[in-house]
Amino acid sequence: MDQAFAESAERLAQALLQRKAGLIYGGAQIGLMGVVANAVIAGGGKVVGVIPESLCQDEICHDGLSRLEVVPSMHARKERMIALADGLVALPGGLGTLEELFEALTWSQLNFHSKPCGLLNVRGYFDYLLEFMDHSVEQGFMKREHRNLLIVDSDPVCLVDAILKHC
Repeated sequence: MDQAFAESAERLAQALLQRKAGLIYGGAQIGLMGVVANAVIAGGGKVVGVIPESLCQDEICHDGLSRLEVVPSMHARKERMIALADGLVALPGGLGTLEELFEALTWSQLNFHSKPCGLLNVRGYFDYLLEFMDHSVEQGFMKREHRNLLIVDSDPVCLVDAILKHC
């Protein structure tokens, strides 16, 4: 993995700390969100993790959090994280990241929540995804207003500021 991804995750954590914003996330000690969590903890910030029982049993739970909530399922995890958060940010990741991002956007589209959804596009990681979303609009499968629900920036500080502006 390119070091730029971890550096952006740490810059995201610093932006949260500087704005006295806590972190609600999936509760694991791995991946880029583990990097963000560790940096927020190191800076004295509040970090709440929400993790399904099945993942906690795989020993990926972060044990240094302000609070860890163990829930019965992935669906319950997403519901709880969105309920606790003021805004949402997706960092570069794999299938789970994409699934959670699109579910949060879909819930916003359906007015299940009105929280801003952000995408940290480090080194153009999500460029093709964004092109696909624009293509979906052009082809009539997605409304422009729903595409515009996603706040995108390559700079963690600018992204946090844009999200906090919507909160």
